Amino acid sequence: MSTRAELERAERKLVEAGVASPRTDAELLMSYVTGVPRALLLVSARLDEVQRRSYLELVEARARRVPLQHLTGSAPFRYVELEVGPGVFVPRPETELLAGWAVEQASAMEDPVVVDLCTGSGAIALSLVHEVPRSRVHAVELDERAFGWAQRNLDGTGVDLRHGDMADAFEELTGQVDVVVSNPPYIPLEAWESVSAEVRDHDPALALWSGDDGLDAMRVLERTAWRLLKSGGVVGAEHADVQGISAPQVFAGRWSDVQDHRDLAERPRFVTARKP
Repeated sequence: MSTRAELERAERKLVEAGVASPRTDAELLMSYVTGVPRALLLVSARLDEVQRRSYLELVEARARRVPLQHLTGSAPFRYVELEVGPGVFVPRPETELLAGWAVEQASAMEDPVVVDLCTGSGAIALSLVHEVPRSRVHAVELDERAFGWAQRNLDGTGVDLRHGDMADAFEELTGQVDVVVSNPPYIPLEAWESVSAEVRDHDPALALWSGDDGLDAMRVLERTAWRLLKSGGVVGAEHADVQGISAPQVFAGRWSDVQDHRDLAERPRFVTARKP
């Protein structure tokens, strides 16, 4: 069977399974198996029998809605590549905007101290030390399996990574932090049915669900950020697109410059605030 025919067959399989981006995923899996870049697959990729069996197995797994990144073992995020797999939340492109905001804030400071709460795979923390090398980055993750993935991704980077709850994290840094950033859990428990199979069945529960309104973790984050930040310090946190009003309200009152920001699809995506 030709490469084109293999891709078309895989695409049909993924369409039938309800995968959101069937052609892209078929191509990425073939690129992973053959080592040939996506743009050159039809020109250069020729699967031998071992590669064909491997490819078919991966396509079958993707059709069962195993996340693509779990199958390839990696996920791109801004300018870095992360190791991911079962037990860790797969970083999303939307979160790159929040990470970019944190990078901009840290870049404007001389020796920034940054804390990444609920670091997951370590995506935001890794982006910060990669793009702002002079920054001192601290990160915390509660889920034990996710913490293991963060260790792999942050090993040797200088990030101060700890296993624990964000509620009482980094007490020795109280009042000394310039930037707090977080992609906390924010899905309401009642939204179970609306969540994709890839997320619901494979991302860790601790990274997803956050009470009846999805903002339980955001409230903890607000208190922790207030404790950690020095006067004039800033906090940024991702939220669901339906929380464009409710998430900023968590920071109403004692915070200044509370703003909500939209993603590339013009959906509400993250809130920022400044400690007066």
